Amino acid sequence: MSVFHLRIVTADGLYFDGEAQRVIARTIDGDVCILAHHTPYLTALGMGECRVTGSNGETRRAACIGGMLSVMNNEVNLVATTFEWAEDIDISRAERARQRAEELMQKHLDQREYELAQAKLKRALTRINVGK
Repeated sequence: MSVFHLRIVTADGLYFDGEAQRVIARTIDGDVCILAHHTPYLTALGMGECRVTGSNGETRRAACIGGMLSVMNNEVNLVATTFEWAEDIDISRAERARQRAEELMQKHLDQREYELAQAKLKRALTRINVGK
């Protein structure tokens, strides 16, 4: 299978830099699958699971939250706000974050506070789903 160069970075550092067969990521419009020789493309990332299939055919899963994905000349750059490989996710910490967000949503909040609590809950659920 054909490969392309993939680079995954966050403000915390480099998570992947090498050849890949495929990357599937959640964008703000839904999931997208990038293969070698994909047309030029730029999109904002949403919140969800990211799957990276390396040149060896092995697929790794990660929680990916926010950022940008660009494709140009068989080079793919995924610049995420948050990116965590499944094996690095602390499930108990994510469960505690889920619980705190759910408790917060039970309180009488204004619209902005409620939306922030919802976002926290979605982030925690994404990490839990990918980590299990």
